[in-house]
Formats: sequence, structure tokens, C-alpha cells
Amino acid sequence: MPDTHVPPATTSTQAAPTGEQSTRDRVTLLLLERRAATAAQLGDALGLSPAAIRRHLDAMLADGDVVAREQTVRGHRGRGRPAKVFLLTDAARSRCGTHHYDNMATAALRWIARTGGSQAVERFAAEQVAALETRCQAALADAGDDPMARAEALAAALTAEGYAASASTIASGGQLCQHHCPVAHVAAEFPQLCEAETTVISRLVGTHVQRLATIAHGDGVCTTHIPGSPHAQSGKTVTTVRTDR
Repeated sequence: MPDTHVPPATTSTQAAPTGEQSTRDRVTLLLLERRAATAAQLGDALGLSPAAIRRHLDAMLADGDVVAREQTVRGHRGRGRPAKVFLLTDAARSRCGTHHYDNMATAALRWIARTGGSQAVERFAAEQVAALETRCQAALADAGDDPMARAEALAAALTAEGYAASASTIASGGQLCQHHCPVAHVAAEFPQLCEAETTVISRLVGTHVQRLATIAHGDGVCTTHIPGSPHAQSGKTVTTVRTDR
């Protein structure tokens, strides 16, 4: 969660009309979140007809932004060919964030680690997330004190920053998921970036949190667990709140 404004996802079709580009941006964000989806699933989520979603996917295939693979079917498979699922290519993922300077950033952090040690890297990571924390604090001003209400507001704020975030209530409390990380390649070598981000999430949500998974370590999503109160874990019915679209 560095101080990096992440631009909306774009494709290489520069001549695409604004409306079409906006729809492809939405398709890109959905695929960032779900990793893979069929045309029918994407169309249903975006409220598009089969013909319309197919037109956008064909254009994204031609641009090299998505690839199509046969859907894996477990158990008995019915007649006919399995549906195809669509996934973002590495090139499309790289345009969703700011991976262009990964090598330089990694080299700079290696220099900081050599000259100042691990604590210097930690201080650098904390400073990087400070500005984003300030912006998110402003977005959470009216969220109240409930950790899950604050997590939902935080997810919306992070989505506005380009992180394709979502918050949900689960039996043990809640979780905050970030489906995109602009510094994943750098954080794979320097986990201090993830640790600084987790500390900020804890402060913003207002309670202890636990990072369960990170994109930097090869997981599909950065997942942060938010422990619930004893009352929330007593078997009370819970609902899922989506704040990523």
C-alpha cells in the first residue's frame, strides 16, 4: 500500500471509444479479482448481453490483454465442450499498476538494506504508506468505530486508489481483500512493505488484524483477517458486503 496513485486499468486499444474502454476497464478489474471467469459470468456481473461481452473479450484477446483456456470441470462432465475461462495476461496486469520501475525500486531497497540495515528498510516502508494512510483516514471519517464498518469504508477507499479491494463478514469476524498490488514484485524480496501495510490497516480499522495471504508471496489475493467480537462469533447470521464495485 505505498503512496502510489494507481491509474485505472487500460488496454492497448487507444482508439476505443470512451464507453467501450470503460467497460473493458471493468472487465479487467473483475478478472483481477476473480483471476478467471467465463464470458457468461462476466456478462452477468456487468449486466451485459452475451453478444456485448463477447465483443469486448474478442477485442481484449486481439490486444493481448486476456487469454482463453478451457474450464476445469471436476467430477462428471456433461455433453459438449467445457466453457472457456478468461484470464488477464501478465502484460495487462502490469498496466493495472506501476510495475515499470520494479527493478530500480528493488535495487534502491537493496542499497538501503546494505547501508542502513533492516530497520532502515522498515522506516522507508512506513514512510511510503504514510500519505495513503492520511487519504484513507479522510475517507473513514464518517465510518464510526465498528471495525467491520471501517473495513468496508477502507475497502472502498482502496478501490478508489486502484487496489480492487473488498470487505466481507465471516463467521470469525471479517476480512479485507486486495486483489491488486502495485509493488508485489518488490515486496516479494522486501516483506517490510507488506508489514507496514498491515500496520496501517490495523490502525485504520481500529483493531488487531492478521495478514493471511499476500500476492507478493504467490497468493492470488492479499487477505487480512479482522477478528470479530465474541458476540459476532456466537453463531449469529452473517452477511457478505461487497464494496469493490
